[in-house]
Amino acid sequence: MDLANFFIQLLNSVQYGLLLFMLAAGLTLIFGIMGVVNLAHGSFYMLGAYLAWSLSALFGSLSLAIIGGAALSVLFGLALEWLLFRHFYERDHLDQVLLTFGLIYIFEELRSILWGDDVHGVPIPELLSASIPLTDNLSYPVYRLFMSGVCLALAAGLYFLISKTRLGMKIRAGAFNRDMAEALGVNIKLIHAVVFALGVGLAAVAGMVAAPVASVYPNMGSQVLIMCFVVVVIGGIGSVRGALIAALLVGLVDTFGKVLLPQVAGMLVYILMAAVLLYKPEGLFKQ
Repeated sequence: MDLANFFIQLLNSVQYGLLLFMLAAGLTLIFGIMGVVNLAHGSFYMLGAYLAWSLSALFGSLSLAIIGGAALSVLFGLALEWLLFRHFYERDHLDQVLLTFGLIYIFEELRSILWGDDVHGVPIPELLSASIPLTDNLSYPVYRLFMSGVCLALAAGLYFLISKTRLGMKIRAGAFNRDMAEALGVNIKLIHAVVFALGVGLAAVAGMVAAPVASVYPNMGSQVLIMCFVVVVIGGIGSVRGALIAALLVGLVDTFGKVLLPQVAGMLVYILMAAVLLYKPEGLFKQ
């Protein structure tokens, strides 16, 4: 592998890792802070992709589609938390698994009714359709750099929210000791609603920015869900920092594994997870 090819694969792995982080950050917040095992998280990624396809056609702009889709997905998350999830916080994890597993089928059926079962493509905006030449024969798409930039910006915003704001302090307090935080006047129900809506919004935005590259097709959320759980387990349940480090590690191992060791590429990510859990059963970072 020459230097140019190595650089392209490195950029691809970082872009893939940051996209995984967008998904895994919401999942680790919901799982680590709210204690909810959400198997339907991949459906929010699918929702974002279909919103990008339909809203970009409606508005004629992918940027407006992302902004509008993010707002709609957050509202959807608030409604879903109020209608269903808040009634399962104190229930057994098996009940949560059954609920969210059932939601996968419900969301897939609603997707089929609303948007059909065809594969759709979302056009890349003309401003971002160019490529940066690296050598005489190799170039890198500007849109992939845009995807990485969006993910980095949201990661920085999430870090600021969790670490530097009063709301973030309440979220951390609720995650550390829910009963004590509630006794001190923190509205835990509101915190849970905000965290769930934030997780849904992050997953949907990931789906929206990925749609022009990955296309939009039925059951697309199920393919990323398992990888998201791998990232959460490696990084440590409830740790946003751990999710970022783990997502970048998974992106590197998966991307370079497919290039250098294609025969065993499907195993490498799970070997990485097993190795981490062997030495750090709680993941790389504790909550």
